Amino acid sequence: MMKGMPPGRKRNVSPPRLKEILSRLASSIPVPRMELDFRNPFELLVATVLSAQSTDRTVNSVTPALFGAFPDVPALSRAPVSKIEELIRPTGFFRRKAEHLIRLSEAIRTRFGGAVPDRMEDLVTLPGVGRKTASVVLAHGFGIPAIPVDTHVIRVSRRLNLTQSEDPVVIEDDLKAEMSRSSWIAGSSRLLLHGRYVCLARKPLCPTCVLEDICPSRSIFP
Repeated sequence: MMKGMPPGRKRNVSPPRLKEILSRLASSIPVPRMELDFRNPFELLVATVLSAQSTDRTVNSVTPALFGAFPDVPALSRAPVSKIEELIRPTGFFRRKAEHLIRLSEAIRTRFGGAVPDRMEDLVTLPGVGRKTASVVLAHGFGIPAIPVDTHVIRVSRRLNLTQSEDPVVIEDDLKAEMSRSSWIAGSSRLLLHGRYVCLARKPLCPTCVLEDICPSRSIFP
């Protein structure tokens, strides 16, 4: 945690201000689509695991062949690890990811009857699945309100003073406390996409940002 910042939540972000932030992002990002390609919760789960330390574009380039060879839970759970490694190599950390894919598929097959579970407490027990990945699957695979907190959401939330924490779980709680449950999926998706394409890590595009005049971090960047 950065020096001088309290470990808990902040509560000085007024609902009207957050409402304005989300309204402006809705204008600039009218359709906050998931950029990973998938056809069902299982494919989304696999793609999200592969996206760690990789890009959605790279993941989308390998998943057609992966799902062509191993289209479902039983097939992937019994796949030769060397073949999976070969198919997912471009995503990086391919040996660890291949092991996770086989083990999580086996867990889904044996513990959940072959169906991806739709509860956070079950998803996070799967190998290679943390809270962020589980939230992605809940939100975009099942349409269950959740807030996936990745590096983009962390950066944008902190720059907009929506949180003072660097802990993803605390940030998730902070955002949930300030956002209506019905806006969790679209709102967090817009924060993510805004961070990916506008509020960049090293040089944010402040002059073209729809939040420039209400962003408390604007003065930090030249």
